[in-house]
Amino acid sequence: MSPIVHCRVSNCTFWAEGNKCGAEEILVETDPYAADYDIEASSEWHADAKEDVHEHAEQSAETCCQTFKPKKEH
Repeated sequence: MSPIVHCRVSNCTFWAEGNKCGAEEILVETDPYAADYDIEASSEWHADAKEDVHEHAEQSAETCCQTFKPKKEH
């Protein structure tokens, strides 16, 4: 069974209805800014991950996801 990955970046090619990621593979890297915070982010943000929030980014560097790929504008 594949894990469910929640995503709010709705202009990503892999974004699916319900704020879910539809990518077949997801790249996870270390966070160079993590040392600036004294929290375990995944446990803090999990509760509200399902909220219907749509955020936008231009490139993966603006997200916490290296798999991000912007949707092509028609």
